[in-house]
Amino acid sequence: MDNIKIILASKSPRRQELIKELGLPYEIRIKEVEEIYPSSLAALLVPEYLAKLKSEPISSTLKENEILLTSDTIVFANGNILGKPKNEDEAFEMITSLSGGSHKVITGVQLMSTNKTISFSSITDVYFSALTKEEINFYINKYKPFDKAGSYGIQEWIGYIGVSKIEGCYYNVMGLPIHDVYQNIKQNFLA
Repeated sequence: MDNIKIILASKSPRRQELIKELGLPYEIRIKEVEEIYPSSLAALLVPEYLAKLKSEPISSTLKENEILLTSDTIVFANGNILGKPKNEDEAFEMITSLSGGSHKVITGVQLMSTNKTISFSSITDVYFSALTKEEINFYINKYKPFDKAGSYGIQEWIGYIGVSKIEGCYYNVMGLPIHDVYQNIKQNFLA
């Protein structure tokens, strides 16, 4: 495992923390990409499409022992893709739409070396208790969830008081299905 280095193309502090805890050598390498996808694309395919898009400007910089990791996470609720909120009103709207129901968190991942590319998605079902307006406003004002798909972080206060159950990978909801990432690296790049 020491003969590879993960190149993480993400500004997300949560993804960086998860990769660091994996214990593999890693480096952050970021190039800005406009995250636009075809409107005709099925919601389940959007995260993988965006993960592939994020790899394009970095793929040519890869060296022999490097594995580029790109990913994108969406929240899919009530037939809609919830991205990152632009402001407090949008954050309030998103969390209100999640309150008292369930939604899917889908993370698409692409792993790429100089001679191999694989992509996969991980899906977690998240169930929220009914939240009051006061709880939602408290969370938005204190935690400023504007860099999070669906306007919330499961590892923050709202996850403690609002998430009643999950089915699937907890770390996927944080933004990176780290178990699946590790298994795919092991099976596809270290075999």
